[in-house]
Amino acid sequence: MVNIDTVYQRVLAIANKEQRGYITPQEFNLYANQAQMDIFEQYFYDLNAFSRIPGNDYTYADQVDILQEKIDIFERFRQSVDMSAGNGVGVLPAHYRMGELFFKYRGGYIEIEKINQNEVHHIQNSPLTAPALTRPVYVRSQTTTNGELAIQVFPTNILTNVYCNYIANPATVNWAYVINNTNGKALYNANLATHFELHDSEETELVIKILELAGITLKDPQVYQVAATEEAQNVQQENK
Repeated sequence: MVNIDTVYQRVLAIANKEQRGYITPQEFNLYANQAQMDIFEQYFYDLNAFSRIPGNDYTYADQVDILQEKIDIFERFRQSVDMSAGNGVGVLPAHYRMGELFFKYRGGYIEIEKINQNEVHHIQNSPLTAPALTRPVYVRSQTTTNGELAIQVFPTNILTNVYCNYIANPATVNWAYVINNTNGKALYNANLATHFELHDSEETELVIKILELAGITLKDPQVYQVAATEEAQNVQQENK
């Protein structure tokens, strides 16, 4: 976890070093959430790229291991799927990426195979592949009226005991504050703040990305250039 106030103070210190402009808490929160998602989404592109490259025997220096450690924070295992709608319809928990689905049956967990919509008819009408409690399948269905992602499980008499693994979205960060009645300035409220869920090692990268976004908004190329230079140095160090 990265402390949101630490990041905000570092961003302000750099942006205001030459009186280049003040980043309000509202602006910072917008930039902070965008920066967090940019970093988070990049994990999966980097993991795909580094997975194609031979690793090494040093656990603490292997890029795939490092990325997996950062992603592990967001992994959720055997989370319940709401099947209360009946007829095999389930509502998935909010997620970034969905993993495997399971059906708990006779003391064990059976993986529910994902199939395409156009396969349902053929699978259901084949004696060899027809869905059963020991061989369930599912398809992605339409979203619910609340915007939740739904699935259709076959056979449709599976009404409970469906679980899933998934990668959760990072929580929306918030530099919470109260207004000082004396000077009208924002005072940090630690009790209501929501910190970054990213790995501790991402603190510097968060500062850099937020400064990049702030530099564009402040229309100050020097603020943006400071951030871009720092980012280039980080990339160069990672690729050594």
